[in-house]
Amino acid sequence: MTGKTTELKFDIERIGTVSAILTQPTQARACYVLAHGAGADMRHSFMEKVAAGLAQRGIATFRFNFPYMEAKKGRPDPPAIAHASVRAAVAEAARLCPGLKLVAGGKSFGGRMTSQAQSKSPLPDVKGLAFLGFPLHAAKKPLSERAEHLAAIAIPMLFLQGTRDELADLAHLEPVIERLGRKATLHEVAGGDHSFAVLKKSGRTNDEALGEVLDTLGAWIDAL
Repeated sequence: MTGKTTELKFDIERIGTVSAILTQPTQARACYVLAHGAGADMRHSFMEKVAAGLAQRGIATFRFNFPYMEAKKGRPDPPAIAHASVRAAVAEAARLCPGLKLVAGGKSFGGRMTSQAQSKSPLPDVKGLAFLGFPLHAAKKPLSERAEHLAAIAIPMLFLQGTRDELADLAHLEPVIERLGRKATLHEVAGGDHSFAVLKKSGRTNDEALGEVLDTLGAWIDAL
């Protein structure tokens, strides 16, 4: 990859300062504001692989820590703080990547918090939301209440979901996507779990499955 990676900090109004990483390939055509999941920060290997893979595809990423993770606390922030964090991250990404198409979302909890923020008030200049494993429900408790706010979102949404994802039973997720209509796209990764890892008997590697995810994400961003 040719380009640069910049580590920085930015302020969340009335909340505090958090760390972020901007991975910016040469001649990037878009920037993805990538929020981490509930149990791991922006430096987790999954986040690193997504950032590196998207950079190879000409897409910049802006990763950031939620305040609870910055402070090394175990319990995720209340929604209001998470939403404010997403807004501040989007604003900082837009400032650092002027002229680039802006999309937002992230892994599991991060993607859900981004969607909630968007449903309350549109994130400025964001053209679409992409979810890397939307957590529709708790493990072994298939419900769809966590998706109710999605109806208030007007911009395109991409759901990248493994068919073995224990936090998103497809029998419950597919009707949600259908109700959202043309603004929602579902891409199912055969045999993938919540992080798109596949079983050895599938005949392909985890990196190949993640490559499918990133190829799909890149093509979707280009089509926005």
